Amino acid sequence: MPILVDADACPKVIKEILYRAAEREKVQVIFVANQPIRLPISAFIFALHVAKGFDVADNEIVKRVMVGDLVVTADIPLAAEVIAKGAVALNPRGECYTEVTIRERLIMRDFMETMRSSGVQTGGAATFSQRDRQQFANELDKWLLHRRKIETIL
Repeated sequence: MPILVDADACPKVIKEILYRAAEREKVQVIFVANQPIRLPISAFIFALHVAKGFDVADNEIVKRVMVGDLVVTADIPLAAEVIAKGAVALNPRGECYTEVTIRERLIMRDFMETMRSSGVQTGGAATFSQRDRQQFANELDKWLLHRRKIETIL
């Protein structure tokens, strides 16, 4: 069960947490991006460079993801597709999406998009905080523990 990362918008601090987890847990982490990214040399860390274009990286992640895999993304439609395929979607701020929460997020995303298209200023995302980083690390650790349990059974 690898970790797939929607790398184009992933914060550097989250990438660093993933680098350490890959080495510590010996889990494959694949950073999918439409631009070249610098990664540490590792037997567990990989870059997958895809062509530029709308949703090209997202489509590649959906094509590769399997039941039980972890996908790190802040992209709500991508998270919804990942969950539909039986994988786990984790936001870089540490929110682990579920079927229920992803539906709520899709509705809110569509509403905010409608507001913006009608000229309403909606503001941007809050600044990435130490709490976000810790929440992400905690959720990642939960997934890694679950992964270890599954591998022990198999």
